[in-house]
Amino acid sequence: MKANEIKRGSIINHNGNPVVIKQLHVQTASSRSGNTLYKMKGKDIVTGQKFEQSYKGDDNLESIEIDRRAVQMLFRDADGCTFMDVESYEQYTLSDELLEEELSYLTDGLEGIVAVISEGQLLSIELPSSVVLEIVETSPAMKAASSSARTKPATLTTGLVVQIPEYLAEGELIKINTENAEFISRAK
Repeated sequence: MKANEIKRGSIINHNGNPVVIKQLHVQTASSRSGNTLYKMKGKDIVTGQKFEQSYKGDDNLESIEIDRRAVQMLFRDADGCTFMDVESYEQYTLSDELLEEELSYLTDGLEGIVAVISEGQLLSIELPSSVVLEIVETSPAMKAASSSARTKPATLTTGLVVQIPEYLAEGELIKINTENAEFISRAK
């Protein structure tokens, strides 16, 4: 597979270990003869080490055969987070270290998660594009605040801190974008 075909969530083989690509940045060359670079950031699933590498668009990378399955988060404990396949009811556990970036969005019972599985082993998860979380701590709501007014920081049930409009109060459910940790709207 060529570097320009790799997407976020892809799993590649790097030095014999599977690496999940968490971020992808395309840097276009400024000169006519320059090559477009694909900067990839991810995590080595075996060692847990961070991965950062740049490739030219036509560099060949070895992708790993994976299966994507819909899972639901069951619970989080000392071992990590446990997920259940919604069709086969098979359970998988991933350590908190491998879920470092996703932990801020995971709640018990969360659906819409996609598990990335290779040879019967859960390698990583892909979050839904947005999740609903409750505001647990923020300054009091401003009654006269308009919807386009200033924002204030709010702490959500998972510990994630986001900027929200001033009119929202503690206890309200809001929708958060999992790509950039930004407020989308009140949850319906």
